[in-house]
Amino acid sequence: MSALPLMIGALAALAIAYRYYSAFIAAKVLALDDTRPTPAHRLNDGRDYHPTNTWILFGHHFAAITGAGPLIGPVLAMQFGYLPGYLWILVGVCLGGAVHDLVILAASIRHDGKSLAEIARAELSPLSGLVTSVAILFIVVIALAGLGLAVVNALAESAWGTFTIAMSIPLALAMGVYMYRIRVGDVRGASVFGVVGLLVAVFLGEKVASSTFAPWFTFSREGITYAIATYGFVASVLPVWLLLCPRDYLSSYMKLGTIAALVVGVLVVNPTLHAPAISEFASGGGPIVGGKLFPFVFITIACGAISGFHSLVASGTTPKMIGMETHARPIGYGGMLLEGLVGITALIAAACLHPGDYYAINVATEPFSKLGISMVNLPTFEAEIGEAIAGRPGGAVSLAVGMAQIFTALPGMSSLLGYWYHFAIMFEALFILTTIDTGTRVARFLVQEFMGRAYAPLGRVDWLPGSLLSTTLVVAGWSYFILTGNISTIWPMFGIANQLLASVALCVGTTVIVNSGKLRYAWVTLLPLAFVATTTITAGWQAATQKFIPMANFQGYLNAGLIFLVMFALALVG
Repeated sequence: MSALPLMIGALAALAIAYRYYSAFIAAKVLALDDTRPTPAHRLNDGRDYHPTNTWILFGHHFAAITGAGPLIGPVLAMQFGYLPGYLWILVGVCLGGAVHDLVILAASIRHDGKSLAEIARAELSPLSGLVTSVAILFIVVIALAGLGLAVVNALAESAWGTFTIAMSIPLALAMGVYMYRIRVGDVRGASVFGVVGLLVAVFLGEKVASSTFAPWFTFSREGITYAIATYGFVASVLPVWLLLCPRDYLSSYMKLGTIAALVVGVLVVNPTLHAPAISEFASGGGPIVGGKLFPFVFITIACGAISGFHSLVASGTTPKMIGMETHARPIGYGGMLLEGLVGITALIAAACLHPGDYYAINVATEPFSKLGISMVNLPTFEAEIGEAIAGRPGGAVSLAVGMAQIFTALPGMSSLLGYWYHFAIMFEALFILTTIDTGTRVARFLVQEFMGRAYAPLGRVDWLPGSLLSTTLVVAGWSYFILTGNISTIWPMFGIANQLLASVALCVGTTVIVNSGKLRYAWVTLLPLAFVATTTITAGWQAATQKFIPMANFQGYLNAGLIFLVMFALALVG
């Protein structure tokens, strides 16, 4: 089958959902009203609460929510075939994920930009808020570990990617100073500077990788972990306008530009899908994802369809910067639809690989030899790329090969496979790292809200000692999981925790709708809640009892305990 019908169908479904369903929710269910001053204006402190240009904020929000999930999840879920993932992404994002993001964003705007836990405390009860807060703290640490692990694996021993990512930081700092201190509001000038600078950094990255400077930007897995931990710490403490927001806005150009190019590439090239619609591993026994198609395809895809992590961003940085209530529709609902499109393009890119090549990359060498599947194009790919890419599980490498294969099929690109591969690796790392900075900042807010109950100054986001202490705790937590885990333990844990958090958020969103006098519209969140909670609790129980507890070590017991903790929080909030 060719990829063209899948891409056209996805674009049509996403456009219809935004035009009609999001308008219905914004007007009827949430009654967004621009006459109400937002927290960005009422509580403006120039640090965390700050009115921000709509498109800059869209770029920040999209960059923050779109991490490894929509890239890696659909690729790993290809073990079950492309059709289940394709259908779930479209249905899930239109009726679940985008609704989830929009409702929580609107609720946080009307609760002074407070976190999901504080909204639960106000709308449900103090006990629900406390349990939700503790569960969210564990979930966000696990989520950041899952996202961070992908960027660590992508950048380890890669001077090109590390150099390009490192250069994006001074570019963002310069953009922030320019837009907010030198020529206030000159978004266009800052954007041109940032985009040109980033493209130059991408070009120079290849030169650096082959020069005597390569060792300066070549780090081991542990070295990359410490480097991104340092970055996450600094980005969480600095004023939001100085680094986090302009860097995410800059990153959004690369993200949106690359995804747009990939969509056009699929439409022009119309590649053949070599993966089966439903694979032989749908009933279980797959070498990449444990379990059967139901419920693990939903857990593996995670962020591409619905993501609880988004509720942390939608009740974290974004509501503190949004200028008008109606902007929640394009930022919340529209941003999530774009993430769904990212998931669709990643799935198509992976489906274009021959099954032998796909499994050779995502399965270790010895287990792959037992599958009885032969490689097709992989030896040629390795020769052109100049690296060994077989036996590198995690999804990032196979996605990069799939993307490079589509781009090199365009006219005049046939000899650039190696370049496009390395570009795709850098693109994935950029995608993921922008979630690390926002996620760490959001987690810092959560820790400070929690600690503020014991000592009031710790709850003030503008008190530097409290910010430093809470950020240290958060960074140490997710760094520990990266250093001690791997893709087979962290990704299932991330997927289950992430979807359980989405269920908690939908519970809170349903309560907000009911308490606002819109009981007749509660089905908007109740329907996705029922499905996501059922699939996730099933997967969580199976993973805890069949995978983590049998590990019989501290890491296994810790993972199982965290799953049970979040299940308890979901039951209490529900």
